[in-house]
Amino acid sequence: MPGWRHHFAAINGLDMHYVEAGEGPLLILCHGFPHTWFSWHHQIDAFANAGWRVVAPDLRGMGRTSAPADHRLYDCDNTVGEQRAVFAGLDFGILSIYDLAYRHPERLAAIIALENPHWPDRADKTPLEESAEWAKAHFVHIHDFVSRPDSHARLDADPRLFLTRVYHALSAEFHYLDVWKHPPGTEYIDALPEAPPLPWPWLSELEMEFIVADYAQSGFAGGINWYRAMDLRWHQRAPFRGQKCRVPFYFIGSVHDVDLEAWHGADPITEIANQYEEVRRIEMVQKAGHLMQLERPEEVTRIMLDYLADIAAQEEALGRAIARRKRGRKAKGINK
Repeated sequence: MPGWRHHFAAINGLDMHYVEAGEGPLLILCHGFPHTWFSWHHQIDAFANAGWRVVAPDLRGMGRTSAPADHRLYDCDNTVGEQRAVFAGLDFGILSIYDLAYRHPERLAAIIALENPHWPDRADKTPLEESAEWAKAHFVHIHDFVSRPDSHARLDADPRLFLTRVYHALSAEFHYLDVWKHPPGTEYIDALPEAPPLPWPWLSELEMEFIVADYAQSGFAGGINWYRAMDLRWHQRAPFRGQKCRVPFYFIGSVHDVDLEAWHGADPITEIANQYEEVRRIEMVQKAGHLMQLERPEEVTRIMLDYLADIAAQEEALGRAIARRKRGRKAKGINK
């Protein structure tokens, strides 16, 4: 698209690919799995035109960003960012943003969370222990990914088959937890429903081709390493468990999202107030599943633009208050 700039940079030990557009305060858009930067393609121009410098990276191990083979390099220490910005994301992307927010809240002007309102971690059991327990009764994709060292092999062999099936299953057109009806030991590709032929009402053949092309090149092992690192991240989050996040928080959920249904407790929206000191806005999108920014792009873009306008106004007011304090201190002869 005109105005979109593709970059490759050596960042935190990676060859990272990201797309950039616009000028202004920094807005970073973080995707999940199995997505790429392209999952934000409906939103990039709208945010850039609203006066933001938009950066949409391919996260570690996905798309055109390099994929370390060691899953320990997908822990909290290796997946947090550096520069102050507004951060928006979903899935593994937003969970990494939460890790950054607790460790370095000064780097975040605000959080815009899609689908995943807070860490899904239980305090008494690690995520992989929990998924292994569930997997005794039925198929669970997390356990399938981490229990087999070659779990990426069949997905790599036919990325289009996996991606069309999983995107359909995660959408509002399918109830994702129906995959749990399959018995233990089922492989993920076999647990997923057959996808209807493209185009779909919310995804064209060409859009899917962009995603398939990147995963055909990268494979899925890097994305699966995020699952293998879940227990590492659980232990690294222990010092912050029970503390409220101090970063201003905005949330968008969808009524058909599997993560809200299965992985964030009995009442995840109410729980938000217990997780954040400053909850500014919460909105729910109808007729969307986990891939809301693709399924309902206009509505998600509108909500996010409203949130960004509020963040900009709050930041401007904060800047004026800081300037007034500095002038007052200077008038009193205070140097600091």
